[in-house]
Amino acid sequence: MIQIKQQVLVREAMLPVSNGANQTSSAVSDRTAKTRSASNGMKVYFAADHGGFPLKEILRPFVHLLGYEVEDMGAFTLDMNDDYPVFVQAVARKVAEDPTHRRGIVMGGSGQGEAFAANRIKGVRAVVYYGEPARKQTDADGRELDMITSTREHNDSNILSLAGRFLTEEEAKQAVQKWLKVPHNGAERHTRRHKMLDGA
Repeated sequence: MIQIKQQVLVREAMLPVSNGANQTSSAVSDRTAKTRSASNGMKVYFAADHGGFPLKEILRPFVHLLGYEVEDMGAFTLDMNDDYPVFVQAVARKVAEDPTHRRGIVMGGSGQGEAFAANRIKGVRAVVYYGEPARKQTDADGRELDMITSTREHNDSNILSLAGRFLTEEEAKQAVQKWLKVPHNGAERHTRRHKMLDGA
């Protein structure tokens, strides 16, 4: 849904990705400062291949403005021949080092291969999102949940893999904002299953 533009976008042209020292506008700095507390000190890592590159260049500054520290792990230019495992697994390794304070958002054409790559790294729980299904699910407690909420409350996902060819800009922004806010519910049955996976 996000069209690839002919000109190549470089991350430095969009917004700083580290501590905000090079903000181009005091208004941006003020807004970031006001929303920083909502991030709970979380850092968000980004990666995309050519299929997700245009969406990454939109979402990275968006998440920064939500108050999160962000870091771009590539691709840094649009290259139709690049390989997603290089960038995605760089994000996955960063998240696995500190899953309490780090999350990853990765993007590709469908998001499927990116999730495969991320989930090869122990401690990573990557989920694919390419839009809401026709019906919401009802969980074991009888609660109706949308897909994004489910991936956080039940699965404690720490990497969100987005399908750049299926999502509009607005759909992607809404999904990312919700995914970053929703906490894991800590239910014993979910935690037990995560430990089983991490111990495999």
